[in-house]
Amino acid sequence: MAPWPAPDLPQLHGKGDGLALWRRDSSAPVPVQVDDVARLYVCGITPYDATHLGHAATYVTFDLAARVLRDAGHGVRYVQNVTDIDDPLLERAARDGVDWRDLATSEIELFHDDMSALRVLPPDHYVSVVETMDKHVATITGLVEKGVTYSVPTPDAVHAGAEDVYLDLSTQRSFGEVSGWDRGEMFEVFAERGGDPDTPGKRDPLDPLLWRVERDGEPAWEGGVLGRGRPGWHVECTTIALDHLGMGFELQGGGTDLIFPHHEMSAVQAVALTDDPPFARSFAHQAMVGYDGEKMSKSKGNLVRVSQLRKDGVDPMVIRTVLLAQHYRTPWEYTPQLLADATTRWQTWCDALKTRGDDGAAELIAGIRAALSNDLDSPRAVALVDEWAARPGNGQPSPQVADALDALLGLRA
Repeated sequence: MAPWPAPDLPQLHGKGDGLALWRRDSSAPVPVQVDDVARLYVCGITPYDATHLGHAATYVTFDLAARVLRDAGHGVRYVQNVTDIDDPLLERAARDGVDWRDLATSEIELFHDDMSALRVLPPDHYVSVVETMDKHVATITGLVEKGVTYSVPTPDAVHAGAEDVYLDLSTQRSFGEVSGWDRGEMFEVFAERGGDPDTPGKRDPLDPLLWRVERDGEPAWEGGVLGRGRPGWHVECTTIALDHLGMGFELQGGGTDLIFPHHEMSAVQAVALTDDPPFARSFAHQAMVGYDGEKMSKSKGNLVRVSQLRKDGVDPMVIRTVLLAQHYRTPWEYTPQLLADATTRWQTWCDALKTRGDDGAAELIAGIRAALSNDLDSPRAVALVDEWAARPGNGQPSPQVADALDALLGLRA
């Protein structure tokens, strides 16, 4: 599947210091070690509704990470999936009386438009689950052959005797290493985040679904020894990451709601298949964005959609400025005042770029680089640009600063 078009990326003088990220087992940001090419996997959308600010915050955050790594002189191999077959997509299509494939196509196109408008760098590999079904079948078949799975009787299967397939977590010593959670914490969110703890026949309520055999009215694909069906959500990212990045890639990203079960299960499945930990060397998670007192989510319907803001005439660079003013690890709530503040800020910066000149540009660029290298501290970078823009100008444009804002922060005036 083709991603959205790539924006131009100005080349800056010198290089940045690389990227250090906070880890749950460390009291300070830890440098992301890169041998040659920085391999980055960010979990993509399930295309059943439009991009909201919570989505946008995630993709802007990891866009910043990719920009920092490139600015440090590293090559970047960025992979993102598209979960274009999943229960929420099927449910929304049935509710709206549309074909699930048409719904996915329209929402993917809208997501592309939003990402282009926000000047998010596209992934190098943008991978559809539907288009790579044979690879998911191969992954699950490999796990079955390793003897780390089991089957559960499935009375509502289309074909008599067909059974769903689960990973047996009791065989996996690495389970829990990604999240660091205890079982009580896991159970609190497992069901609401796509798990099926109450399915009869499971050995452990937390065991992840690998293959769902065909049910009446559901799309299904040939699975060889697995029978007709479709893969579970978690194993899709396992397959795509292994196929394009291999084990031990540098960074996996997503929202904090993916820490468990999605990132945990994706990693444990990869280790089960390869016996070669770790799946990813570093993880980073975007904090949740709230609206009207609750987490912004499709299921709750309390969404501020990027596409609607754009239709309302909001400059996409203002939307991006709203996001950059928040630190990715700090939960925050969207308010109209944040948008108003960002509108004023962006206009001030645009005016300064016309009249401030490049006096102090080197100092500003060094400051932005240092801020972003330190756990993607975009609020610090924003504050530095505010300070620069407030100084007296000389009536000249500021091409060096303009290029820095574009290359490092993704903002083009």
